[in-house]
Amino acid sequence: MKKIVILAPLTAMLLSACSPQDLQNVLGTGAPAALSNEEVITGLKEALRVGTERTVSSTSASDGFWSNQLIRIPFPAEAIKVKNTLTDLGMTQPINDFERTLNKAAEAAANEAVPVFVDAITGMTIQDGFTILRGGENAATNFLRDKTSAALRERFKPVVERATRATELTSYWQPLSTAYNTATLFTGGQTVNPDLDAYVTEKALSGLFTVLAQEEKRIRIDPVARTTAILQKVFAAQ
Repeated sequence: MKKIVILAPLTAMLLSACSPQDLQNVLGTGAPAALSNEEVITGLKEALRVGTERTVSSTSASDGFWSNQLIRIPFPAEAIKVKNTLTDLGMTQPINDFERTLNKAAEAAANEAVPVFVDAITGMTIQDGFTILRGGENAATNFLRDKTSAALRERFKPVVERATRATELTSYWQPLSTAYNTATLFTGGQTVNPDLDAYVTEKALSGLFTVLAQEEKRIRIDPVARTTAILQKVFAAQ
């Protein structure tokens, strides 16, 4: 009898043609340790829980953004001329402090993600689960991005505002950037966004989901990353 190999739940190729009602049959046929619909959905929720916990722990740690080159927040790229002008004026250390503050703000904001992620995971429906099953390698990350970005943005911004106020240079940012923008009317240069908090907030969100996508990939492909029994059972069923 031909053995039917059960692919990992997030492998869309096998499950793309299945309806939620058919999943039990697909998973159970010919398999000694068939997975139930409930186990699959529980496994997906557990993967999201583990992935988000690791992500928040990593990004909210001291230098979690600053030391990670993938998500480190630089001086606003479109304002590089502003940075160069300040450097020419001998303000190298204040610029370094300023950039570090941007990253500290993102690290502080990352802690706010926990309850938002928990709400999204708890509220995940069976249909959401099957959307993730049939999605690509970042399907779980994309699910959380779609479900949580607006709420995360609302929670991040006040934290970012408080953190950026801690560095004196940020108090100069808006008048400096506004003056720079006025000058571009004559120089033809590109204007910069005077809303520094919005810049940091968006960078913090981007960094958070970048790290989450890495965690999702680890759980998919690395057995060592499957640290709970349900993750081991669901993702090893192949």
